[in-house]
Parts: sequence; C-alpha cells; structure tokens
Amino acid sequence: MSNFSAAERVAIARHEGRPGTADYIGALFTDFFEQRGDRQCREDASVLGGIALYHGKPVTVIGTRKGRNLEENIKFNFGMPGPEGYRKALRLMKQAEKFGRPVVTLIDTPGAYPGLEAEARGQGEAIARNLMEMSRLSVPVVAVVIGEGNSGGALALAVANTVLMLENAVYSILSPEGFASILWKDAARAPEACELMKLTAQDLLGFGVIDGIIPEPEGGAHLDPAAAMDAADRAISAALADLQRAATLTSYAAMRFKKFRAMGGGTADGN
Repeated sequence: MSNFSAAERVAIARHEGRPGTADYIGALFTDFFEQRGDRQCREDASVLGGIALYHGKPVTVIGTRKGRNLEENIKFNFGMPGPEGYRKALRLMKQAEKFGRPVVTLIDTPGAYPGLEAEARGQGEAIARNLMEMSRLSVPVVAVVIGEGNSGGALALAVANTVLMLENAVYSILSPEGFASILWKDAARAPEACELMKLTAQDLLGFGVIDGIIPEPEGGAHLDPAAAMDAADRAISAALADLQRAATLTSYAAMRFKKFRAMGGGTADGN
C-alpha cells in the first residue's frame, strides 16, 4: 500500500476527480432504479439510492454524493445530507428488508448538514433513528467508505455487518479542520490534526473499527477509476458471500450487535 501521510490521504479522499457514489453505481450495478423523496418533506439529492442488480441479484444501494463542479456541489449540498436524506435512506433500507434484499451503502460526506433549518426539521432525530433501525435490520448490510466519512452524517449509513474502506479514504468523528478549530482554535493546524485523529483506513483496521481495506491504484483512485472500481467490486462481492455463509449460524442483526459491542471493549451481554 502507498506510504502517504494522513494529511495526504485526506487530500486524496477529497480530490475532485475521485470516483463518487454515482460512478460506483454506474460501474458495479445494473438496472439501477432511483427512488426519491422521504415521504414526509422533500427530496434530498445529496443521498442517491434505489434498487439495482448486483451480479444479477437484487440489492438496494444507497450513497452520499458531493458533485464534480460548483453546480453539482450546490445541487447536492456539497455532500451534506439533511434529515430528508437520512429518512429517504431509511425508507429504502426498510423496503429492502421487506423484500429480503441486501443493502450496500457508499459513503462520501464531510458530515450531515448543520444548518438551522436541518435542525428544525429533525436532523439529530433522523440520524439517531437510522442508527437504531440499521442496527436491527434482518438483511445483510455492507458499507464502503469511498472518500470522506465524517461524523454522524457518515455513521448514519455505516451501521453495517461489514465496513470497508478504500485505501485512501478517511473515516472520523469530524473533519480535521473542525478538530483543529475546536482543540487549538486554529483550522490551519488541520494537517497536524490528521495525524492525531487516526482517521486512515490503516489506523481503523488496526483498531477493529473497519473490516477491510480496498486497495487503490498508486496515487489514488482518481488516477485509475476502473481499477479502483474493480477492487471495490471484488471486496463487496466477497463480503456479501461471507455474510450469506455466516448467516446460517446466527442472524444478521445479532452479528451486527456483536460487532459494534466489541468496538468499545464490551460484550454481547452488556458487561
């Protein structure tokens, strides 16, 4: 794997040419049928989701997207979903559960939108409900961090049986700039914060927060998107196959519960 610093990996994860959710859906899935709206308020374009075929089998795929230019950035709110986006994602996940479809999520977000209007419409509740409902889904869930995965905005799509990260993706409690602003009152110290936050795939695999690292072409996925997508395809396919085999011994919800309980050093019985 490439020997980049944490700050360099953050820069690669944010590269404007890096493949995003729409690119992965277009390359890895067929017959994608997008579903829109949260059935409560409005459509949130920062979350893309729907039904598709993955190697000929039906799945539900959901992801966050930022856009490639200013027009798309504005349309997709720079990849920061509001509560409607999370409610749409949950609606699709519950639909997948009803029909027995696996769920694949693709994560690339600087975090949930922190605006006053989002809070007024229930941002915190929407994220919390996703965490609760995802934890007990009866179908397998595979989450892939393809770029940035920051804060509860990322975790709301990552309560999965298997969590994978691309080699140069990052996954953390907030952005390095936010961390530096809080800790030192100086966002310019973000590169220093990157090292302290342990946000790289290599760090998180060592901590047991994620389950696997998907290799990228030398220099980053933006330099050879096709190779990056091929690697992601192999990893997702293997993860789903492993989960299907493991489910003969226990339920997907029980597997998920055990996995997340172990992260904090606890046990399945709460001790």
